[in-house]
Amino acid sequence: MNTARPSPSAQVSTVRRRAVIDALRRGAVPESGLDLLATGLERFESALDAELDGVASGGSVFKAVRGEYGTGKTFFARWLGEQAKRRNFAVSEIQISEAETPLHRLETVYRRLTERLTTASFPPSALRSVVDAWFYALEEDALADGADEGDLTAEVEKLLVARLTEVSRHAPSFAAALRGYRAALAARDEATAAAVLAWLGGQPHVAAAARRFAGVRGDLDHFGALGFLQGLLTVLRDSGHPGLLVVLDEVETLQRVRADARDKALNALRQLIDEVHSGRFPGLYLLITGTPAFYDGQQGVQRLAPLAQRLATDFTTDPRFDNPRAVQLRLPGFTSDSLIDLGVTVRDLYAAGADAPERVKEFVTDAYIADLAQAVGGALGGKVGVAPRLFLKKLVGDVLDRVDQFEDFDPRRHYKLTVRSDELTDTERNLAASADDVDLDL
Repeated sequence: MNTARPSPSAQVSTVRRRAVIDALRRGAVPESGLDLLATGLERFESALDAELDGVASGGSVFKAVRGEYGTGKTFFARWLGEQAKRRNFAVSEIQISEAETPLHRLETVYRRLTERLTTASFPPSALRSVVDAWFYALEEDALADGADEGDLTAEVEKLLVARLTEVSRHAPSFAAALRGYRAALAARDEATAAAVLAWLGGQPHVAAAARRFAGVRGDLDHFGALGFLQGLLTVLRDSGHPGLLVVLDEVETLQRVRADARDKALNALRQLIDEVHSGRFPGLYLLITGTPAFYDGQQGVQRLAPLAQRLATDFTTDPRFDNPRAVQLRLPGFTSDSLIDLGVTVRDLYAAGADAPERVKEFVTDAYIADLAQAVGGALGGKVGVAPRLFLKKLVGDVLDRVDQFEDFDPRRHYKLTVRSDELTDTERNLAASADDVDLDL
């Protein structure tokens, strides 16, 4: 991903700066504040803005992002999430894994979606806040239509039925659960209300008494999950959220599961794409991320011909001419220059909130950052594209923090880069020149 210096770091709030720096220190992608690190995404912005606007107007979009490890797929997804939240979208990021979130079990995917549901105002899980806002909106609409306090409950019930008419054709229990939740609140039975809401969010093993109270049965299944997603989109829209961005991250993990589970998961993905394109989910922007091997290999998308046809995109031309409106986007990855630019951006961001900003800039120069970037890339077998996570972790935790805290610390004299096997991811470890410590004087 091409990066460059953002707007002046001094204008960034302390809270946003700290959140970003703390995440980089841990070797993680920040949950927010990604606009402080990401520029150079202008090539995608126009097309993505148009797609988000279309979703907000009642459309639906499916998009696939491809890139090797380290090219910034998770970063891109969270950056897009921030753009979506600025439009008051709800966002949910789901990590696909065979053990915890198998893609072929859509009821589990829906449950993770509600667990990770967030808005600009509420952190995960924002489901209860959204449902409460929806009922408030129904009450306001009923009052605006002339209802008085005496018949407000009945008028809200009529609006609930009307708004969920289409949803009830596929998942009648969704509306029933909402009625049960509201009834439990009216009876001041918080335990039952919370249990019914958990069932609405796809949680299994909800107490039988709570399910009986709401008039629903069993647990959510694979087929009901799509109906519940349709219902959630309706609730979001009426509560002031014109769209929902759902990110299915790391779908390439499907290549490592059993053949039967992989085939089911690929078919579930094909089904989701078809449902999105059919218009069943107005207000949904569905994004998946994966490696080129997943999209192009026989253990991934190519294993299911109908899915391969839906995702087919021409990447034989110069990356400069990639079509950002296509179903797939290609992230080009880091170069040495862009990695250095990112390091300089992080150094300036750090210095703007440091105890000793002048010392940070004096000792952590652009030249030093270039040397560190080269050293980290060398420790990973010269693969600059996979270096950003480790490079930023070392830059913040090993260098910037020490320069800021210790007056006599000079990174060229007192710091020697070490890369231990136990601090690397599996991909980084495979690319490292050695499993032993790699020492390099800077």
